[in-house]
Amino acid sequence: MIERYSLPEMSKIWELTNRYQCWLDVELAVCKALYELDVIPEDDYRQIEAKADFDVERIAEIESVTRHDIIAFLNNLQENIGPSSRWIHFGLTSSDVLDTATALQLKQAGEIILKDLINLMEILKIKAREYKYTLCIGRSHGIHAEPTSFGLKFALWYDEVQRNLLRMEKAIEGISVGKISGAVGNYAHLSPEVEREACAYLELKPARVTTQVISRDSHAEYISTLAIIGTTIEKIALEIRHLQRTEVAEAQENFSKGQQGSSAMPHKKNPIVSEQMCGLARILRSNLMAALENNALWHERDISHSSVERIIFPDSTILTDYMLHKVANLIENLGVFPDRMKENLEITGGQFFSQAVLLKLIEKGKSREEAYRMIQEIAFQSNKSHRSFQETVTSEDYLKDILSQEEIEDVFSHNRYTRHIDYIYRKLGIN
Repeated sequence: MIERYSLPEMSKIWELTNRYQCWLDVELAVCKALYELDVIPEDDYRQIEAKADFDVERIAEIESVTRHDIIAFLNNLQENIGPSSRWIHFGLTSSDVLDTATALQLKQAGEIILKDLINLMEILKIKAREYKYTLCIGRSHGIHAEPTSFGLKFALWYDEVQRNLLRMEKAIEGISVGKISGAVGNYAHLSPEVEREACAYLELKPARVTTQVISRDSHAEYISTLAIIGTTIEKIALEIRHLQRTEVAEAQENFSKGQQGSSAMPHKKNPIVSEQMCGLARILRSNLMAALENNALWHERDISHSSVERIIFPDSTILTDYMLHKVANLIENLGVFPDRMKENLEITGGQFFSQAVLLKLIEKGKSREEAYRMIQEIAFQSNKSHRSFQETVTSEDYLKDILSQEEIEDVFSHNRYTRHIDYIYRKLGIN
């Protein structure tokens, strides 16, 4: 992933130093298991334990000849350890190391993303509380529908991020498996006990069954979770983009001192972070397609998945981490304009009360069809005459005979749109 969209903590997980360290951790875990099972003599194990180390530049030098990164890595270990290195990679195939080490890296990356999700949840919870009773117009199909609480937007996002947290925990659990079962996964040269012990040292579970590689459905599930997180971020960003439009202007991204919105138009304040989030979410979704295609491999395995994973695992985790940081900052510093929300509520002259009047007429004995026709006609009249909906309704003599003044006042009350907010917040645990 390019530096522009990378944060240091996550990027380090995918640097060669950590990649080789995870390979070394796997090799050492297997050696420890073999030592505990009396396969490796103690003197050799102590030599391995003391001298096992690698040099990134030296591995690159060797790989330029071998054209095989695992072999280059092993040769470098041999140079550092000496004769006792004969026990390194004993009974293993490359994918025993690669797949198990990749599980370690994905687990490390997933734990960072979990922290990011928890941070975003807390920010959304704070905003949901802050705007709990802030009335704004709700929209469906982009058209004014009925009033709602602005805080409910944040509450909705909070609930979705909480589900993403659970998905991520499950994805990490699914990916946290290792394999030390040999060239076709049948333990031809090492016992299952070696795998159990080595995986336990690495805090992984042994895969239940493998070919030469661990099945890629779990990897696809992991990338799928990142893609879903991306859609949540896009959902938030898309709403902010709509709210920032000049004609709406109910919310706005923070515009810092010295920031410029357009090279041509100095007045512009564009939702650049939100638009960036919507764009980057597409990358996560496209990487998911590649991850899904990695699951079907020839026989016990081919190598077609390997090149893909060298791109999509770092890119997807780095991007998700970056996007979660950006959207958290976006929400935390979001400009919110309740006065503009009040102005927008009044644009239609109170036509959003139409359902309340409709239901009251039905309660009074009118058929739904007759009541709907009547209220629709009044709403259209209100538009043409530029009179408020309430004024138009109360001017109808026919309705005066049906609805009392007290009932009309109840129908045209804003309180109905926030009276059950506490109930929703209690369900979400936002107190």
